[in-house]
Amino acid sequence: MADYFTDLSCLLDVGTPENAARALELYNCMMKDNAAEDSPSDAFLLSIQPEHGGTQLWIRNEATGDPQAVIDFVLHCAEAFDLKGRWGFQWANTCSRPRVNAFGGGAHVLDLGRRKTVAWIATNPWLDTTLSAGRTKRGTP
Repeated sequence: MADYFTDLSCLLDVGTPENAARALELYNCMMKDNAAEDSPSDAFLLSIQPEHGGTQLWIRNEATGDPQAVIDFVLHCAEAFDLKGRWGFQWANTCSRPRVNAFGGGAHVLDLGRRKTVAWIATNPWLDTTLSAGRTKRGTP
């Protein structure tokens, strides 16, 4: 049996050490709500990074991460702390054993001021679409 994982690691600068402390509170509330769901996601881990002035949050996975949970949290922080500019992260989908279509990843860019997605990509659908665009009826290029 194969195990599937989503790996991610990124920083979010929330501007001040006070905002970073508040962000940890927001994260704890989010994780409490997540735990109450029927199928809680593994979401992500969060810590303040003192070596970056105490204003940056390190977002990462332990066993596996949930990119949508990261996006939701970052947008919540953008609203709470009036963050501006673009922010993004990428993730990798991996598997404990070689499996067809078990590896891939993606990236997501947010406009923090507008609280909207700028662009995103997931490699599996991109690959399928790109390959099928060049195929003839028999499936050969």
